[in-house]
Amino acid sequence: MPSISKENYLKAVYQLCQNECHSVSTSALAAKLEITNAATSDMAKGLSKQGFINYEKYQGVNLTKQGEQIAIGIIRKHRLWELFLMKSLGLGWEEVHTEAENLEHQTTDYLTDRIDDFLGNPKFDPHGEPIPQKDGMIPSMIEQISLNESKIGEEYIVMRVNDESKEVMDYFNEIGLNLNSKILIKNYLQYDNSTIIELNNQVYSFSEKISSRIYISPLNVVSNKVPVEEL
Repeated sequence: MPSISKENYLKAVYQLCQNECHSVSTSALAAKLEITNAATSDMAKGLSKQGFINYEKYQGVNLTKQGEQIAIGIIRKHRLWELFLMKSLGLGWEEVHTEAENLEHQTTDYLTDRIDDFLGNPKFDPHGEPIPQKDGMIPSMIEQISLNESKIGEEYIVMRVNDESKEVMDYFNEIGLNLNSKILIKNYLQYDNSTIIELNNQVYSFSEKISSRIYISPLNVVSNKVPVEEL
């Protein structure tokens, strides 16, 4: 069974409960962290005693203020590292997630602030995710929906992508899908809930799972705004 750090556990709770949900189920946490439900519950008990989460059996998990501060801090380090690796070292946006996962746990707050200053205090990482500021504030984003919530015949701009699967990111590179790409929704297939889009004058079919990893905004809403600095 893989070992899960306190930071990764708290980060997972935060990511699963960003929309002001009351709690995260231990089964959802186990699936995200790829550990057993029993290991998830054992970790929850320990972190609850340390004051980082609130946990009651069968009631799920939520972060205390202290736990939330740690989670936001590690996310800040992760997203700053992703941007640094891409802008300064030339890594592709499909490569930086795994490297940042390792670096985030070895980075002091002092170095984090230096990287932030070096990059010009950016607001978004290479995948369109907001980078928490030093004071813990989260930059606001243009309203977004997932691709599988889009409307047929409408044009959208890609604002954010989920970068946890390198295989999916490699596929996005292959077809030329990036942040700020313009797409047209052509159709839906009820058979498997796939979405048919037009991108760069080519037509592609995205499965429901892949569509859920792409976040978009209507073209007429975005106008000239972009979610991340030009790289």
